[in-house]
Amino acid sequence: MTEAGRSPEGRERTAAATAGGMLRTARQAQGLHIAALAASIKVAQRKLEALEGDRYDELPDMTFTRALAKTVCRSLKIDATPVLALLPQLGDQGLDKVHQGLNAAFRDRPGRIEPTDLGVLLRPALWLPLVLILAAGAVYLLPQHWTTQTRLVAGAASAAAPSLSQPAAAASATVESAPVFPPEAASSPHAVPTDVSGLLVMSASAESWVEALDANGVALVQRMLQPGETLGLDGMPPFRLKIGNAAATRLSFRGEPVDLAPATRDNVARLELK
Repeated sequence: MTEAGRSPEGRERTAAATAGGMLRTARQAQGLHIAALAASIKVAQRKLEALEGDRYDELPDMTFTRALAKTVCRSLKIDATPVLALLPQLGDQGLDKVHQGLNAAFRDRPGRIEPTDLGVLLRPALWLPLVLILAAGAVYLLPQHWTTQTRLVAGAASAAAPSLSQPAAAASATVESAPVFPPEAASSPHAVPTDVSGLLVMSASAESWVEALDANGVALVQRMLQPGETLGLDGMPPFRLKIGNAAATRLSFRGEPVDLAPATRDNVARLELK
């Protein structure tokens, strides 16, 4: 009996005898449209149509065909063994074409770009230690007298810096100590030694707290004078002074002795010098 003379049932049995026919019959038995199946497994509908129609030449290769058939069986929840048994074997076609995938040809993603030699040299982890080594070598090769002068300058700057307990303006004060006052100082109760320069010169025969502010309110000195100590100060007048032990302190302004008695109360002198 020819194909045209067969009954519909006979034609269905003949179609079901192929792998594509088995897949189509299983899909139709579940009432699933081919477009819906294609969407669910994310494959082009034309590829499913070629598989169900046993048109394997329209598919990339047999590796792809068998993978697609297994995917359809898994989606339809049917046994893939009889379907795969009806598909042509791989033969000479290996797995080297699996990269074509289900939807489109597989394109290898670009590999990791290896850094160039220049990129390696620009990494801080490489050049930073080199810079430190070069800097240390440069310091080592400096002439010895350069490094000696640098240490001397650094030491002088450290010694010249004012202590935290004194304002910065007090650094301009010239301090000289003498164990006793010169003999000529004894001839006048207000005389001070003349070997210390400054607009203001203070000297103490006993411990005396002194404070001197310039015209801008900057403290030129705020500390205890020690016995026998002479202090010279320069700044912007008028000066406001506070002397804690007026009886033991002598003061001169612009080279002239200053009488502290009129400004003293309870041995504390408060006065302003213009």
